Amino acid sequence: MDSSAVDIRERHIRRGGLKEWPELGAFGTEWVRKWLDLRERLIEIAKVMRRFPWMVDVVRQRPMSILHPYMVEVYVAKDGSEACLSLTPPKAYCGQNGSAREVKLELESKRYEVYEEKIREVYRPKGLLAYTTVAREYVRLL
Repeated sequence: MDSSAVDIRERHIRRGGLKEWPELGAFGTEWVRKWLDLRERLIEIAKVMRRFPWMVDVVRQRPMSILHPYMVEVYVAKDGSEACLSLTPPKAYCGQNGSAREVKLELESKRYEVYEEKIREVYRPKGLLAYTTVAREYVRLL
C-alpha cells in the first residue's frame, strides 16, 4: 500500500475519533466510515486485534466491505495456547506464537463463566472434532 493511501486512511480514522485504534485501518477506510455508529464495537475489535497482532494481517489480506462488525468473532483457548478469529463461520484463522492458519472451527456453547472479569460463554469443539483433536475449551471474547 502506498503512503498516500495510508495517510488518507489514518486521517479518516482520526476524524471519527478512532485515531488511538490504528488496528481498525486493516478493515479499510470505507468499512470504518460505514460502521462509525457502532464505535464501541469497533473499539472492542481493535482492543482484541492489539492483543493478537497477527489478526491485523489476516484482516488486511481479505475483503471486508460487506462484513458487519457483529459478525467478527474471537475465541481464545482457556489455556492461552491459541486464539481464533472468525470472519465467516465456520472458517476461522487460528494463531499460535504469532503465526496464523486457516481452520474449520465448529464450536458449541457449553456454559458461562467469568473470564477476564466478565461473564463469557465457554465453547468446546462439536461433533467428531471433539474426539479427534485435543479438546480445548475456548472462551468467546467477541
